[in-house]
Amino acid sequence: MPPLLALPFPAIDPVAVSIGPVEIKWYALSYIVGLVGGWFYARRLVATDRLWGVVRRPTLADIDDVIVWVALGVVLGGRIGYVLFYNLPLYLEHPLEILAIRNGGMSFHGGFIGAILALLLFARARGLSGYTMLDIAAVVVPVGLFFGRIANFVNGELWGRAAPDFPYAVVFPTGGDVPRYPSQLFEAATEGLLLFIVMALAVRRFGFRKPGLLGGIFVLGYALARTFCEFFREPDRQLGFLFGQDVNALGGGVTMGMLLCVPMALVGLVYIVLAARGVTRPRRTGPEIQAEAGQI
Repeated sequence: MPPLLALPFPAIDPVAVSIGPVEIKWYALSYIVGLVGGWFYARRLVATDRLWGVVRRPTLADIDDVIVWVALGVVLGGRIGYVLFYNLPLYLEHPLEILAIRNGGMSFHGGFIGAILALLLFARARGLSGYTMLDIAAVVVPVGLFFGRIANFVNGELWGRAAPDFPYAVVFPTGGDVPRYPSQLFEAATEGLLLFIVMALAVRRFGFRKPGLLGGIFVLGYALARTFCEFFREPDRQLGFLFGQDVNALGGGVTMGMLLCVPMALVGLVYIVLAARGVTRPRRTGPEIQAEAGQI
């Protein structure tokens, strides 16, 4: 029987679609919806002339192609990141488990690095600015983050710390008979919805005319949102709290998620400053300068 101040976990089938022996789970579907939604949004951004000025933009065909590169970068980076950052001793002992993605284990920070590398390689292959490709990704990524965190809640995974006095605490099937913060929904609201709004306002205000600016805003915004949510999220069992008191109460200890967000925040700040000063802007030719000034 659940505690008095707690909501029972909703009975949601983790399988979203089942066709004969083929099953598509909500988690996989969230990746599909996030990638397709991001692809559609990116195409809209590329087609909007007022956002670009004289900065060279990718073509619609480039956006169609880069989605495959990003998908591979996210999956490979996410898995490698989880292995390295969160459970390396286990995988060193059982290396074949690295390939068992069906058992779970993906790191956002690893997927983030993988996606960046994929975008930079794609930009180099197509003769595009890496900053521009990263800026486009920064605007659309919150779409995938939102659906991904919702899928985490549906799966009953990555639940929050114990919250006996929180009126909307949830008793998760795998979290014991303890009311917990629904931290997945907190992350969906902040890393997903709130950051989506921030990035939509930023691209409306600045466009892509200052390469690296939107990417810096996203990286800083995500680092702040994730750090906030880490105060509610239960740390990974194999790691616990890295520093501070090892308790479940709100505000206790420093987690791996918090630690990984520190360099993210610093990088975000650096790129915001560099972009604002025009350091990241590519050199312009005479005709481009005249076009920007409205002379031709």
